Amino acid sequence: MSAASVETQPSAARSLYAFGFTSFFNDTASEMAYWVLPAFLVSLGAGPAQLGFVEGIAESVASFAKLFSGYLTDRIGRRKPLVVGGYFVANAVKPLLAMVTSWGHILLIRFADRLAKGVRGAPRDVMVAECVGKEKLGSAYGLIQSLDSAGAIAGPLAALLLLRHSGLRTVFWAAAVPGALSVLVAVLGIRETKNPRFSQNPGEVGHPKSLAVEQKAAQPTDSSSRAGLSMTFYFVLSAVTLFSLGNSSDMFLVMRAQNVGISVSLAPLLGLIFNVTYTLGSWPAGWFSDHASRRWIAAAGYLIFAGVYFVFGRAPSTLAIWVTMAVYGIYYALTQPVLKALVVDTVAKEIRGRALGVYFFATSVSTLAASLITGELWKHYGPSVPFYVSAALAVASAGMLAATAS
Repeated sequence: MSAASVETQPSAARSLYAFGFTSFFNDTASEMAYWVLPAFLVSLGAGPAQLGFVEGIAESVASFAKLFSGYLTDRIGRRKPLVVGGYFVANAVKPLLAMVTSWGHILLIRFADRLAKGVRGAPRDVMVAECVGKEKLGSAYGLIQSLDSAGAIAGPLAALLLLRHSGLRTVFWAAAVPGALSVLVAVLGIRETKNPRFSQNPGEVGHPKSLAVEQKAAQPTDSSSRAGLSMTFYFVLSAVTLFSLGNSSDMFLVMRAQNVGISVSLAPLLGLIFNVTYTLGSWPAGWFSDHASRRWIAAAGYLIFAGVYFVFGRAPSTLAIWVTMAVYGIYYALTQPVLKALVVDTVAKEIRGRALGVYFFATSVSTLAASLITGELWKHYGPSVPFYVSAALAVASAGMLAATAS
């Protein structure tokens, strides 16, 4: 994809690709550790309930961080420090997994990792939106998501190669390399964008008449102060929140795969095949959403999710799990970049950070509940029931989005 297909200004294209490659290296580091984490938890004496607790607590802190950073994003002139700081902290704690001796230590590391992700999420996505026009939001988010999920291909591949010659802890140490590269690209490549809440008379730039003029230029505009979240935004938020109540951590998919006979050493390969379809589909889905109804596209993604979780609930064979995991990447491609663009579409420029923060908060809190509920349902009723419940919620959410799609 050429830079011109997203934005004609070279500085904007540079920032977009910097965001993309930062995500690539960061996700490489994350996915190296993510797909072997369930097996590592089991080796420390933990099970589904502990996994649900770890992922639930991690997502809960991320949810509050996302809400806070969303509001903060609209009120500060410089967002790059939040983005860079978030990537730095997340990649500083990942290698510490190599030294843990109990699942409680993993909880603390996941806590820090998710906190950092929550802080950087809203400012990053707002800066991306400020680099492009509204008519190209889907393409921009799709491009970054494609590079992000490409890192999620590189990560499991690296983990597979390392596991052939070493143990799980070596994988965690090795994740420090792409993690450091992600921080370096963020520092050197991302350029600050202008917050529309802060207005300045172009005729006064470089020629301030008085201190009062400078102070006035640094204040939020009246229109930004009055801007509020629309009813359309809240409707989309309701549908996404309902869906998220069934969207538990993907670690349960990995644990289910192991439950039906897929070995621990092949767990990273599950991530690989899922991320291949995710990578290939993200930019086309984002581009298509710029030319069609984003709600219909997201609804289709939810229906695919329902089918995937239904198959995981039945788990007819290991072959079915492998095939379904590949299809699962299509769900992500149809929803992750598209829903961000849909949220940004529904609000004024001055409150994009707030809208994204509320959106991330609601989905994270729901994911917290989903992970805790899935862990308990699995414990008391077996592995099939939580997957069937998730599938049903996804169908209902798809119906909500499709009901008002234009």
